[in-house]
Amino acid sequence: MAIKVIERTVIDYAWEQGWIHPEPSAYKTGKSVAVVGSGPAGLAAAQQLARAGHAVTVFEKADRIGGLLRYGIPDFKMEKHGIDRRIQQMRAEGVEFLVNTPIRSLENMRPAYQAVVLAMGAEHPRDLSVPGRELKGIHFAMDYLPQQNKRVAGDHVPSEGAILATGKNVIIIGGGDTGADCLGTSHRQKAASVHQFEIMPMPPEDRSPSTPWPLWPLQLRVESSHEEGGKREWAAATTHFSGDIDGNVEKLHGIRVGPPPKFEAIRGSEFTLDADLVLLAMGFTGPSKAGLIEQAGLTLDARGNLATENYQTSMEGVFAAGDARRGQSLVVWAIAEGRKAAEAVDAYLRA
Repeated sequence: MAIKVIERTVIDYAWEQGWIHPEPSAYKTGKSVAVVGSGPAGLAAAQQLARAGHAVTVFEKADRIGGLLRYGIPDFKMEKHGIDRRIQQMRAEGVEFLVNTPIRSLENMRPAYQAVVLAMGAEHPRDLSVPGRELKGIHFAMDYLPQQNKRVAGDHVPSEGAILATGKNVIIIGGGDTGADCLGTSHRQKAASVHQFEIMPMPPEDRSPSTPWPLWPLQLRVESSHEEGGKREWAAATTHFSGDIDGNVEKLHGIRVGPPPKFEAIRGSEFTLDADLVLLAMGFTGPSKAGLIEQAGLTLDARGNLATENYQTSMEGVFAAGDARRGQSLVVWAIAEGRKAAEAVDAYLRA
């Protein structure tokens, strides 16, 4: 059954019928909470805390509310009116939103707020340390995708610093959702060619017997972006890049590799592809440490995410939720994290 389609149809109908409406709290606790980050975890935490009677302010460093939902996911995959209607509902419930407001220190914030929720996401991208990485035309996926979302929203993106796939040979390194988003965006920008690299071997078309239900299935996944075109390269690793005399990337040099965990290079399988634009979509290594986290001296776990106990960080009254705490994951997990963190904050404030 197409569960996603059914759920979306039900919720869209509920909005149209007015069954979903603002639910402001009739009781105010007199406690104030700051939420840093307006992605799915931050929005979920903010709404639940507001409905519990707390005064909630959401701080967002970008020019619009939505975080990853707004600028990380292309419009062809998720239209933004869903975010807008939720924000309108939350405003009516008393949530205050501040945009263009990066938070670099907790010291100045704590006196005004009895609790803080850090929901900044996992924004530190995994880099590719190979010769030629410094050439022009090699970018992180999250430098590329937000520009297109801004164009679709009607914003002006200056030509200086613009990243466009139009007429270019594009190579995407990373076979996950972010890589697929880059693929679909490259199609819409009329790229000359697009290759998407994945270091893992190609999964079977049918569910592998090694992952029976209820385990997450090892199975080939084809998104709409893949159906639109491009070529997927499996078991491929980049050895280096080469460029022209002006420092622009021209070629990707790669090699086929064996299965995990060793990914041993297969001798004689070297190859070269034309590359005018390379997009790195290899995942994220945790929240950005420079700035707020380093300034506050917050404890990290072994994976570089914010360490917590019942969602509270090493600093009294400061909580964390979503990818900043859990690591890179799905939107539904971020929402669940936000709600659980809100429950922990509420219990802390009422103690």
